[in-house]
Amino acid sequence: MAEIVNLRRARKAKARLDAERDAAANRAKFGRTKAERQDTEASRRLAAARLDAHRRDGGES
Repeated sequence: MAEIVNLRRARKAKARLDAERDAAANRAKFGRTKAERQDTEASRRLAAARLDAHRRDGGES
């Protein structure tokens, strides 16, 4: 005898699986870890601080 399947549950389970597959693809394509974002931000701030340190203020031309 065949196994009885609730079609509503099967459809929702398939939709969840498809959504998870899409999310995993998007994470691989666009995502960066928190540490990577913090590292980028720290290097940006360091570059800005170095630029400001070399800036000449005042001086009349």
